[in-house]
Amino acid sequence: MTADQMPDRLGPYRLLERIGEGGMGVVFLAADAAERKVALKVLRSSVAGEPTARRRLAREVETMRRVRSPYVAEVIGADLAGDMPYIVTRYVPGRTLEQVVTEGGPLPGPDLLRLACGLADALAAVHAAGVVHRDLKPGNVMLLNGLPVVIDFGIAQGPDATRLTMTGMFMGTPGYLAPEVIEGSPSSEASDVHAWGATVAFAATGHPPFGTGAYEAVFYRIVNGRPSLDAVPAPLQPLLAAALARDPARRPLAVQLSARAAMLDPGTLVPGNILGLGEGMAAPATLVEAAYGILAPPGDGLGLAGAPPAGLPGIHGPGVAGLGAAAGLVPPGTRPLATGKPPPADFADVLP
Repeated sequence: MTADQMPDRLGPYRLLERIGEGGMGVVFLAADAAERKVALKVLRSSVAGEPTARRRLAREVETMRRVRSPYVAEVIGADLAGDMPYIVTRYVPGRTLEQVVTEGGPLPGPDLLRLACGLADALAAVHAAGVVHRDLKPGNVMLLNGLPVVIDFGIAQGPDATRLTMTGMFMGTPGYLAPEVIEGSPSSEASDVHAWGATVAFAATGHPPFGTGAYEAVFYRIVNGRPSLDAVPAPLQPLLAAALARDPARRPLAVQLSARAAMLDPGTLVPGNILGLGEGMAAPATLVEAAYGILAPPGDGLGLAGAPPAGLPGIHGPGVAGLGAAAGLVPPGTRPLATGKPPPADFADVLP
């Protein structure tokens, strides 16, 4: 679909300019009858006739209408029966988190804390509505007056929704997928929490916590629970490590993330390699492993920039799994740490 193929209007909305696009459709800045600006998402003509695409758009409308949060762009209207099905959401001006960090570097302490708390609150509202977002990432977060607003629920899914992806395929963004999703398990609230950790880590450091490069290399780092968090401000490291735990059962809930993040002092959120670790070493994982005597095997060749050793695609390293339980962020009843030692009562017990 090109701009010159689009009508000037769709329903009561006047199209102003194209502001974004993806595989499923194009997003336009539009104005309603009262000249209020809105974001209008219309399916591409090449897929508008496909029942699966229309069902996905209908699901997006149903999903977003159930979510109530200032940190989520709400649905204003929709027309799913016309020749060009579309939905209309609140227009959020400004730039995405990805653009802000790429152009200006990591967020300073106060902005980083507002982001962490706001995104956790957004996920808490999404999960309270019985929905899993499935694609939280820096490109799907707008920053408005320093506060985050989550956009693009195109692949969000309720617990009773029919899976619309084909067998053997998954939906999401590689660097922000949870390990269990890569391995073929359904997305869950815990998967969103993992994406929260990866997104906040990006905002704190300017780099995805599992690196970049070929999908296979990024997936390998994720599946082995090896995020690089040593450049993350020290007070935030345990919370991100908990969210990025290899085991989804050990990750905190979104409401717990919000409560814990709100306790942090923004003045202490300054970048730094608090342990003086080398490039590619995950500080919180090393910290917890040292605290519990869980030592990664020497010479395992898992540097951040490295690809998986030949013939060993399924090896799972100890990574950061267990920090969520160690921090007291997961409900009682989860299985104990591999050492059999009781978890400490608070973050302070695993920090130097």
